[in-house]
Amino acid sequence: MNKTIIININGTVFHIEEDAYEILKNYMTDVKRHFLNSADSLEITTDIENRIAEMFADILAKENKQVIVEQDVKLVIEQMGTVDDFEPAEEEGGPAVHNDYTYNSGTRTLFRDPDDHLLGGVCAGLANYFNIEAVWLRLAFALLVIFGGTGLILYVILWIVIPKAVTRGDRMAMKGKKLNLQGFKENFEEEMGALKNHLSNLQEEAKPLAYKMRDFAGEFFHHMGQFLQGAGRVFIKMIGVFILMACLAGAIALVVCLGLAEVWGRAPVHVFPLSVIENQFANRIYISAFIVAFIPVLTIALITLKGIFNTRSIDKSIGAVILIVWLFALGVLVFYGSKIAAGFRSSASFNQTINIKPTPHNIYYLKLNDVRYFSHQDSVRLNMKSHFKDMTITYDNNNTFEDFERENVSIRVEKSDVSQPVLVETFHSQGRRYEDALLNARNTSYMFVQQDSVLTFDRTLQRLAGTSWYGQHIELTLKVPLNSEVVIDTKLGDFVRDIDIYECKQTDKQPDAKSAAFIMTATGLECKVDTLVTPVAKPDTTKAVKAVKAVKER
Repeated sequence: MNKTIIININGTVFHIEEDAYEILKNYMTDVKRHFLNSADSLEITTDIENRIAEMFADILAKENKQVIVEQDVKLVIEQMGTVDDFEPAEEEGGPAVHNDYTYNSGTRTLFRDPDDHLLGGVCAGLANYFNIEAVWLRLAFALLVIFGGTGLILYVILWIVIPKAVTRGDRMAMKGKKLNLQGFKENFEEEMGALKNHLSNLQEEAKPLAYKMRDFAGEFFHHMGQFLQGAGRVFIKMIGVFILMACLAGAIALVVCLGLAEVWGRAPVHVFPLSVIENQFANRIYISAFIVAFIPVLTIALITLKGIFNTRSIDKSIGAVILIVWLFALGVLVFYGSKIAAGFRSSASFNQTINIKPTPHNIYYLKLNDVRYFSHQDSVRLNMKSHFKDMTITYDNNNTFEDFERENVSIRVEKSDVSQPVLVETFHSQGRRYEDALLNARNTSYMFVQQDSVLTFDRTLQRLAGTSWYGQHIELTLKVPLNSEVVIDTKLGDFVRDIDIYECKQTDKQPDAKSAAFIMTATGLECKVDTLVTPVAKPDTTKAVKAVKAVKER
């Protein structure tokens, strides 16, 4: 049975055997005597006592006991080291000899560094933990601030979460130094050396804040330049790859467009701008436009390969030939483009009037001709007689490329000054001179057919075969007497101007109706609203369609 006593090591109470206490007391006496002449002797011995208290607490918890015995004290002294381990070497002027103990093998602990900080010491603490330069982490946080303030938010969170290195032991653990007697001594010597450097550089430290900010900015941009030289090169190469892929995609698109232009150029088309250049200059314009667009794409790709990937440059003679070809193609494109543009210099128009047969009740049904007719060239190209014999091809409701010229027809309904309804057709076109514009307008045809009370309008103004598009369009003005009823088909809604068919159907509470009825008043057409909705007998339009076909086939 051994006698135990109670001791207090910096606020921590332990039960220890009397023999063990004598050994620990002698050990701490030697330690205090060794650091007696040091400026921070009290702080050093306090940190050593705290470290011994931590080791005693770990031993008691690990072995599940309550009393410190002599063996435990000897184990702690062995791991901490004694003054005799390095005092003889110091007296002889040689390096201090110390043992590498296994209790703390230099594992780093994450703390905020209070000695090397700009704000809270977060970056310096992380740099000590990962054993890297603090400036790189500060640079990373500064860059993250640009992305929505992410760097600032992350810095504040780490400032709150990471504890501050308060004691000497915390600062040693932060830098991965062993928490033994030798480690405390080396840390003290480092601090003394840093203090001497600080005193020698007192003038530098006393600089105004503006100078310090200037030095920090210089260091920041210096490291930023090093970063751009390293990681920036990879980023630039990635941009180069992206540019090359874009050039390849652009070259493929240009080749496809040239092929489609050549195919479409063999037949009359209604696709802008092909309809404008549909003449004997078409092939020259297509090829010159392709060269003008393709050579810059090729040049950008070659410059990217040379500048970023350091490939062999093109011979000067070859470059000169490519430049001459590009300038020639640009000249051809400008020359023929100006010739085509000159074809729209003047405009002309003419009118013709068609008498409409009056109906018994002054009711007129306006319909849209859905039957699609083809020219002789298109019929041969599509082999209509074999593939579509005894079939009727109609227009769909989609706005395809070939519907480009459908907007060249506009219809207006006005009040007639006489009792006879009429249809006024006004043909418009442009040309190089007035005579050319008038001839271009004359080389068009429009199909309109009346069958009883049904007035059928064609979708487009047709151009004669072999003629080019010069803005040809037609304005149709249907003049009907006062109190006449006009029933307009929904499909004709996109062609009729100044009348909202869809709003009229909503007002009449028949949104799904296929037509809308209007009454001609002194101020113009007004929507006819029926208080009692009754089904209206649809007129027989079969005869009208047959009549349109007959006129087309003439």
